[in-house]
Amino acid sequence: MNRKIRLLFLTISFGIFFSCSPSVYKNHGESRSEGTVGNGRLINGYKMPFRGGNFKYFSFTDYYLFGRCYLHSTLQKIVLESYRDMSMYYPDYRFRIMECSKRKGGRAIPHRTHQNGTSIDFMMPLKKADKVISRYDRIGMWRYLMKFDHEGKKRFNKQIEIDFDKMALHILTLEKVSRKYGWMIAKVILETNLKDEIFASRYGKELRKSGIYFVRNLPKLINEAHDDHYHVDFVPV
Repeated sequence: MNRKIRLLFLTISFGIFFSCSPSVYKNHGESRSEGTVGNGRLINGYKMPFRGGNFKYFSFTDYYLFGRCYLHSTLQKIVLESYRDMSMYYPDYRFRIMECSKRKGGRAIPHRTHQNGTSIDFMMPLKKADKVISRYDRIGMWRYLMKFDHEGKKRFNKQIEIDFDKMALHILTLEKVSRKYGWMIAKVILETNLKDEIFASRYGKELRKSGIYFVRNLPKLINEAHDDHYHVDFVPV
């Protein structure tokens, strides 16, 4: 009996992996986003590459098993081009993209949004004494549980802090590329106490002037959940 259960488990796991594999699922045509980020679906979603020249998806499990790595086709172009642009400023840094949408959209627990292929979570870049630190980028889905104080310093290890320079420039780059394709950033969700820190960064003044909307008030639980990543919603102009 145990052997049959193991065989069934392996068969199901292989089926899920195989069905999600980039060699099986091919991006083609154009996507359509229906409804809203909080109540919608994604038609013909495009799968993000697991890795590229200067970026990588944050979790093997999330990518191949849960499949929350799909976007609207235009938005995929925007994200990929933004990373290419960022490589001119930070050629040796590897960015991490986190959860997007499911292949057909809809609810992706625990997210309240991410339902129509126009929402993306991006991992906070970190530094220690102005040097890149990447070991926390490799902990997969546990990365969502990292905690930072109101100055962007890691709790229990204040030497590690959020690199607000990279984050601010990335958001500006996303907006610039979005406009090129007839889209724009609808809103950025970031732990509200961190807004002063990002606006005080190297690119913060330009970010403040850009008019990109940062959500001002959030329920306590949702606010605290956005101290380790920044959520961005996009819309066609």
